[in-house]
Amino acid sequence: MREQSVRLALLAGPVYAELLSGVIATVIGTLWVAGLGGAAVAAVTLAGTLENLLLGLVLVVSSGVSVRLARALGAGDGAEAGRITRAAWRLCALGTLALAAPGFLLRDRIAAAFLDGEAAARAAEYLTVAFPAFALFFAQRVADELFKGSGDTRTPMRIALLSNALLLVLDPLLILGAGPLPALGVPGAALALAGSRAVALAVTLHLRPRAAGPVRGLGEVRRAGAAGVGSAALGILRAGAPFGLDFTARMAVGTAQLALVAGFGVAAVAGYGIGYRLLLVLTMAFYALRQAVALRAAHLVGAGAPEPLRELRRATARLAVGLGAAAALLAAGAAGPLAALFTDDPAVAARSTGFLHLAALYLLPYAPAVALGGYHQATGAGRALVVSAVFGLGGQLGAAVVLSRWWGVDGVWVGQGVGAVVQLVLLVVLARRRDRGVVREARVARARARVSGLRRT
Repeated sequence: MREQSVRLALLAGPVYAELLSGVIATVIGTLWVAGLGGAAVAAVTLAGTLENLLLGLVLVVSSGVSVRLARALGAGDGAEAGRITRAAWRLCALGTLALAAPGFLLRDRIAAAFLDGEAAARAAEYLTVAFPAFALFFAQRVADELFKGSGDTRTPMRIALLSNALLLVLDPLLILGAGPLPALGVPGAALALAGSRAVALAVTLHLRPRAAGPVRGLGEVRRAGAAGVGSAALGILRAGAPFGLDFTARMAVGTAQLALVAGFGVAAVAGYGIGYRLLLVLTMAFYALRQAVALRAAHLVGAGAPEPLRELRRATARLAVGLGAAAALLAAGAAGPLAALFTDDPAVAARSTGFLHLAALYLLPYAPAVALGGYHQATGAGRALVVSAVFGLGGQLGAAVVLSRWWGVDGVWVGQGVGAVVQLVLLVVLARRRDRGVVREARVARARARVSGLRRT
């Protein structure tokens, strides 16, 4: 079990650094845009929200790619790895056309549907750049998952650090201008993001031939032709659908929760915004572990190694519980000083501190729910993941509505913990039922094989 824990830590560490660098760059970029006024901030916020909605669909492809590729390489099937690689790029191209082209053509209507006046105009300007550049975002996610599927999480981390470092330089240059460079304002923010992603993708594609697993597969599939690429694409979508659905449902419930919080005033919304960003830094560790678990489990499934799989599940549960406890202690113990870093408004600081204190109840069950979700996704129990997430999120929203009537906005924070407990319990129960069903099927198959052998004798 110790070996599995070490492997998970080595895989998860770079993923966490990759995710954290993206959050830091986004926060700093928002500070530059804030100097342009409220309309600019609203425009960039809308664009970020739209990208998060599209990310749910991108994750269906990208997470499916890493799981399927790890499984194929675990089985030593280079030809299947090649088919998966080719199918991933085809899905990327089709997905980009399906999402970016309509978005670009309807950018003015999309902006006007959420904003008005100057904010809508600025949003349309941002989307004019952002929708064509969505191809870079989608392609980078696919390329990163090809590396991760072959067991390399360090290269995507390095690429993310490069991209976000470039963004930190380009943001002030293009938004505010410098020397001969004119101040482009909101479109400059979009161009800075597109430029940093373009450079990162170029470097990624240059490094891609060094990824031994996918390249060996590509060579074999070229000799064998394109047969099986369609079935590989379907396999990617099936493997990635649970994660994409989970993310999309979580985004929808988060939006509904924000609307509920807004009913308690501006201080509650501002406190929630600060607390939520701090919470992201903690929960990203859970998602890094989830990716590591999914990659390792998929590899072991492909290799047909049941005993290491059981050890992996136990190691995952222990690591997740430890992470959840550490995150809960940090959120509860350092809530006041952390909130003070972002605001000097006593009302906002009080709301943010209250959110982080009660978030400790949420972090404890949420960490194992997230990490074990990656294990079950990779081992084929995607239905259990989706069902537990949907009912857990439904329980979160329902509990938030009911409890907020008694305890005010604190009831909303407690509702998050209720939803996480529901999700974890359902995930464990449904996964155990599936495991028992698999065992029964295996026993029936062995019994039938024995009967068939007796009849032949």
